[in-house]
Parts: sequence; C-alpha cells; structure tokens
Amino acid sequence: MAAVVPGRYTAQIEGSFVVFIIGVRVNKLWAVRDWLPIIKAMPPMLKELYTHPELGFLHAEYFITLRGPMIVQYWRSFEQLEQYARQGALHLDAWRMFNQKVAASRSVGIYHESYLVPEGRYECVYHHMPVMGLAKAGRHVPATGPRETAARRLGGDNEPAVPSPPVE
Repeated sequence: MAAVVPGRYTAQIEGSFVVFIIGVRVNKLWAVRDWLPIIKAMPPMLKELYTHPELGFLHAEYFITLRGPMIVQYWRSFEQLEQYARQGALHLDAWRMFNQKVAASRSVGIYHESYLVPEGRYECVYHHMPVMGLAKAGRHVPATGPRETAARRLGGDNEPAVPSPPVE
C-alpha cells in the first residue's frame, strides 16, 4: 500500500498531455465467460506500456465501479496513444477478441474517453494522499506559493489564499 504523504501537494508536468479513461461495464453479471477475458486483457497491456516508456504512456490508476473496472491513463500525446491502439500487438489482439467473440452478445460494454490537456491548463491537489494520478505521471510538488490555490495553479495572479477550515 502506498504511503500517505502528509501536507498539501499538486502535480507538475512539462508540456501538453492526454488523459485517457477506459473501462468495462458488465451488463450481464452471469455472462462471466464474456466479460472476464475482456477484463483480463488489460494488465498485460499495462505491463507492456510500463516496460516501454518510449511509447508515450506515463502512468495509470485503477478504479473499481459496481459494474466493472475503469482505468485512468496519462499519455504524453494523443498521437502516441492512437499509435499504440492501432499498432500495439496486445491491444490489437484484445480488440479483435472483443469484436469477434463478445460485441454481438451485449453482455459486456467497453468505453473510453480522451482529453487533450494543453500545457499549464490543469490543476489538482492532493492533501494527505499517496503520490498518485497526475502527480505520479509528472512530479509531486508542494501546493504552496504560486501553486497554493486552484486559480493560482491555473495561472491566476494575486489570488488570495483560502484559509484552511479550523480543525475540530
């Protein structure tokens, strides 16, 4: 389990980047033979991506929903993400498997969303949290001075600090 880092932090990343959300929705819980292979296809792809940083993959965070897993990924560029989707052997195998064996059954659905984030057009804060998300894809830095408030992290000048609520 990741160690909690006390205090307020934010993320810093150089240049533009992509946030890619991909997930599986189990539509028929009893159709395990349909959805389990889809869910099991992602870990080998992530292992491959972590092993080859030149592909543009930066980091991923896993989340479990009531109907299936969701993964938030960080990529250096949309072009690199798309290149992996169209040329990565493990991804192509999983894509073919879904389309050939499962898509017509409607027992499991897949989704993805891509967000292209221009340089400096993001903000985040992590208070008493492990290093995660964008802070793991980029750098984990103290949320002080020009990074103290959301408006400052987005380039706002002279934004007054927001006092922390009193501890009870």
